Parts: sequence; structure tokens; C-alpha cells
Amino acid sequence: MVLPRHVRIVEVGPRDGLQNEVKPVSLAARRKLIGALAEAGLRSIEAGSFVSPRWVPQMAGTAELLALLPRRPGLDYTVLVPNLKGLDAALAAGAREIAIFGAASEAFSRANINCSIADSLDRFAPVAERALAAGLRVRGYVSCVLGCPYEGEVAPEAVRDVAAALAAMGCHEVSLGDTIGAGTPLKARRMVEVVAERVPVPRLALHFHDTYGQALANILCCLELGISVVDSAVAGLGGCPYAKGTSGNVATEDVVYMLDGMGITTGVDLGRLAAAGAWISRELGREPASKVAQALMTRDEAPQSVTRDVASESSAAETSGSADRSHGRR
Repeated sequence: MVLPRHVRIVEVGPRDGLQNEVKPVSLAARRKLIGALAEAGLRSIEAGSFVSPRWVPQMAGTAELLALLPRRPGLDYTVLVPNLKGLDAALAAGAREIAIFGAASEAFSRANINCSIADSLDRFAPVAERALAAGLRVRGYVSCVLGCPYEGEVAPEAVRDVAAALAAMGCHEVSLGDTIGAGTPLKARRMVEVVAERVPVPRLALHFHDTYGQALANILCCLELGISVVDSAVAGLGGCPYAKGTSGNVATEDVVYMLDGMGITTGVDLGRLAAAGAWISRELGREPASKVAQALMTRDEAPQSVTRDVASESSAAETSGSADRSHGRR
């Protein structure tokens, strides 16, 4: 078995996770979550999106959020943009990396963004072109790579074609999303093998949901192909509004625990990560979906000082950040 020595984790909880949670959180809480994740060692964090707050109210105030986040070498924040208007807002806010997205399923594309796959790619081509010209990095997402809530099975060749189109636009990385969490290991492996016919493995990432409890097994199977970038969400935040019954993204705590046990480095401190997940879960009024986080809480293994740090930072933000709270309620 040949496995990568290091895996870069892209933390998607603050955007893909929180935007699909029923209970919105304040801008101050979003800021403190991202700060805690950075302190845990995560260096690639999906911070927000420039989608209209009318459609995604949980992401209101992303421009203000970017201005508040810590900036340091090696710490990257990505924001999702749906169109040129969103790109303009991202540029004005000082974003350095954006993400664009497509689907491997025609039905899902129409339900999600009200256009065909071909039209969605045509829409994103000028977004990518302008972003690259402005010096931004561009990341691509493909949804429904292992199944669609409307169409069922999705052919790996369909995933390959969308991924290749995004790569051709200049996306430095294409993240393959099992949106409904229906994939199983050999199907996941076969999908990646087919996509790799057109997009080199070093430019691919995994974005697996855990609806059927298969995400970790699917990730492991694809790591054996050389994949070394994994998207995940602290506490297993998220879901999919267009796929009823789906659970959230695979939990970052569970991914880190698995990789640590395999001797694969991530640079992430599991205790601090679990504390951040426990805190945001309390903000949402529920328990973390992460099995590892639940085990650590039961055994009281999560460093209590970290939990106190996160809680005290949030309290201070709520005291001094009234403007943040107003943005968070938009």
C-alpha cells in the first residue's frame, strides 16, 4: 500500500458546513470559529461565500468577515463565488482565492443553480479568467460525483468531463464531491481513476459526505491512488439542501484521527480541533457529529484549556463586536 506522507486538509465547516445548518450563527461566532481552526493548525479554510444573502442568509457579511480574519504566511482562505458579481465583491473584500462549482448531474445542476451543466461552465469561464488575471487562485468543485438525489447513479465519465473543464479554466485544484454521501470504496476509487485520465492526481481533492458512514473508507481507498488533499468539516457540519436526509461533510476530527493513526501528517492538533468543534456545536444547540469528538468528550480527553480559550474568545467578541452581530443577522 502506497500512501501520501502528508495530507492537506481543506476545512469547509465555516462555509459549506454552516450554510447548510438550520440555525445561523453570528458573524462574531464565525470569526472565532475560523480563528480556533487556524490555531488548531488548519492552513486551508473555506471562510464564506459571496452568494446573495437572500438565498443563503447564513453567509451574510462575508466581506466584513474577511477583514477580521487573522492573516499570516501559509494561511489561506477561500470564498465561493457564483458569478461575476460575486467575484467583484470578493475582489473588493481582498479575497486571494475563490472557488467555483459545477455538477456531474444535469438534474442537480438545474435544481442547484437553475441551469444546465454546459451553461454553468460557460457562466464560470469568465469568472475564472478575470480572477486569474487579478492574481487570484481558483479552486473548482464538482458535485454529485458518486450519486445524485434525482438521477441516482452518476457515470465516472460525466465527473471526468466536468472536472477537466474546470481544470482547463485554470483551477489549480478540483475537489470531487460526494454530495449525498452514497459512495462506497471501490466506486470512489474507480471514479478517481477515470477522472485522473484527464486531470492529474496532484490536482484532485476529495469532498465526501458521510450519510451512509462510508466517507473514511472512501477516502482511504482514494489515498492509495495518490490523492493528498481532503475536504472536511469540523464537527461534521453541513448537509445538502437539495438532497433530503443527507448528513454533513465527513468530520475533520475523524479524518485527522485516522490519518494520525496511519502516520500521515496533517499539521493539525486534534485536541484543539475537537474543542473548536465542541464549541460551535454548542452554538448550534447540538452534539458534534464526529465519532472521535464524541469519544474525546466521553473520556474527557479534549484539552479543557482549549475549550476555555475558544469560549472566552467568543464571549469577548460578543461583548465588543455589536457590528459583527448585526451583519450576522442579515
